[in-house]
This record gives sequence, structure tokens and C-alpha cells, in this order.
Amino acid sequence: MTVHLFDEVIPGQLAPAESVLLPRASTTARDLIRSRVQQEVERHNQSLPEVFCGLVQPEESERILNGFRMKSRRPLDWKAQFERACAGFERNGFLLLVDGRQIGELDEPIDLRIGSEVRFLKLVPLVGG
Repeated sequence: MTVHLFDEVIPGQLAPAESVLLPRASTTARDLIRSRVQQEVERHNQSLPEVFCGLVQPEESERILNGFRMKSRRPLDWKAQFERACAGFERNGFLLLVDGRQIGELDEPIDLRIGSEVRFLKLVPLVGG
């Protein structure tokens, strides 16, 4: 099943992320995050661009407006990125919304359907507090 993902940054900046291919419609937040991260890292590793556009910041990179600038062009390890993404989810670094419903646990069951809307709501820390 192919799912179209959206990234949203408060307040209301909605940007389409890449689509991901899932093995089945019944999944969990962990599996959805794993599929997204694995596929975006594979796309990055094919061309090794200077900027990584993905869910979480790789180590040895700096945050810029539309992604993360890598200190050097290098392949990323999808497993390390997946671990960072799961930790970010558990720390509320981003929220996962499926068809308008917030998913609270990594192993919470999710039943996707054709046309399901999946949003990754990236929370931005407040400056100075």
C-alpha cells in the first residue's frame, strides 16, 4: 500500500513529504516511521546531496530552512535514523496524526485505507524558554 505523507511545522506550514510503500494497510506507528525513515535514507544515499530532507536530523549536520545541511556528503545509516526518530516520537519531538487522530504509542495499531492522511507534526522549541 502506498501512503502519502505530509510534514507540518507549527503554525500550519504543510509540505508534502515523499510517499512511502507499506507492506500492509494494518500497521503501527513504529512500522510507519520505520518505512518512512528507511525509504528517505535510501533516496538520500543514492545521490548523497549536501542537504538531507528527512524526518529527523542526522548527527553531524545543521538545521537549515528546508532540511539539514550535512558537514560532509556521506551515506546515512537508516537504522540510526530510525532510532533517532523513535526517540523523537517518544519525547514529543513530533506528533503523528492519522486521519486526524493523534497516535500516542509506537506500537499502537493503525488501520490505513486508500486516501488516509498521515501527518508528521514537527514541534519547534520556543526560543528563550
